[in-house]
This record gives sequence, structure tokens and C-alpha cells, in this order.
Amino acid sequence: MVNKKKNPKFVRWLSASLKRVKSSWRKPKGINSKVAEKRKGKLQMPNVGYRGPRDLRYLHPSGFREVLVSNVDALGKMDAGKEAVRISSSVGNRKRTDILKKAEELKLKVLNP
Repeated sequence: MVNKKKNPKFVRWLSASLKRVKSSWRKPKGINSKVAEKRKGKLQMPNVGYRGPRDLRYLHPSGFREVLVSNVDALGKMDAGKEAVRISSSVGNRKRTDILKKAEELKLKVLNP
């Protein structure tokens, strides 16, 4: 159900050899940059061709859409076949147990019980 296509890990140019350069992606801007020229054998640059199908974007690996929930009332509006519950991190222990009980009654999948 979820897109199985594997994309390359896009790392920043020279991040492996220079300690001061972190690995998060930055577009190379130099006029002589081999990566910016998209030369064969160099690092891959992100582009629109790596994007997944529209109906599979933003899905949890289980195939459900994640819905952030912070109270019990929000569970009533959810669709058990398409959506899964993610309980907010700011929710305390008492309210969390209430949400888990209600989700079990409604047969909703909880991603972080």
C-alpha cells in the first residue's frame, strides 16, 4: 500500500571529507561544481522525479494517515479504515489512558500507545 520505491540518501557535497560540513542537504551553487552540473558518477541531487504518487504521500508506513489527537472528543470524527491515531506528546498519563480505551472501543489503530 505504501510506496516501496527507494530513493538515494541525499547528502551534502564534501560532508564525508570535511568535518565542518554537516550532512544535511544544501544545493551546490558553484559555477564549476560537478554535482550542480549533474555529472555522471557524482552525488545525486533531489529533483521532482523522485517524488512518490500523490495518493501515497504523507502516509505512515502502515498505510494509514496520521491524525494528531490531544483529547477524547477528536476520536469521534475519525475513520477507522483510513486514519490512525497519534497521541500528542503533551498529553498526560490519565488522559492518555482515556484516549487508548476510547480508541480500542472504536477499533482505531494507535501509533504510539
